[in-house]
Amino acid sequence: MEKNPAQCQFVVALDSIVGKWKPIILYHLLQGEPLRFNELRRLLPDITQRMLTLHLRELEEEGIVSRVIYPQIPPKVEYSITEYGKSLSPILESLHQWGVAHVKRKQLQKASSEQKETD
Repeated sequence: MEKNPAQCQFVVALDSIVGKWKPIILYHLLQGEPLRFNELRRLLPDITQRMLTLHLRELEEEGIVSRVIYPQIPPKVEYSITEYGKSLSPILESLHQWGVAHVKRKQLQKASSEQKETD
């Protein structure tokens, strides 16, 4: 069976940024300021420590996020978006805009369906 090269590229791209939390982590890091681990936890109150650690490691391995450890006691670790990671900004913005439009569409469909039921 022959592989579809275009499909493979989508899979590679999506594997790098898809997950319940990765786009939101990237959104916060794209705001510009480096963030410490606990700052990210506060911004994402429903994420577990394990899941945040896992996603940050994966994003770091992909070269999308940078992790800097400051040699002090207690240790200070900051995460920031890399120049390479900043290239995701227009993609995530487009995805956000599509999401807003999709939610509105679903709300209109629900309202229309409810209106038909009352008629």
